[in-house]
Amino acid sequence: MRVTLVCLCLWLFLPLTLASWSTPMPVIAAADELQIAVSKRGLGKEVVITQGAREWFMLVEVTPENTVIVRQEKDRDQYVLDESETHDRPLAPIEVDAAINDYINSVKARVPKP
Repeated sequence: MRVTLVCLCLWLFLPLTLASWSTPMPVIAAADELQIAVSKRGLGKEVVITQGAREWFMLVEVTPENTVIVRQEKDRDQYVLDESETHDRPLAPIEVDAAINDYINSVKARVPKP
């Protein structure tokens, strides 16, 4: 009975799932709105913030020995800011989250409201 029920569910929902994988979800936003994407990278994280042709990027790379933080700001194809810093210890996950959130908030504060 369970096997039949599982097969029936797969038969009903698998085509919908496969269809959603093949076509990316459209992102609907005005050109002036900030697009924020945060992703996990190993023990660290990265954030990419875009607004039109402007882009802000921050990577927090954590290793067992140290932490490297990279910040970049681009306007079209020209880098306005490109800096990095190294800490002699690995940051804790809560510190990584705080650094990412602080960076997002600092970009939001500097960008004029539409």
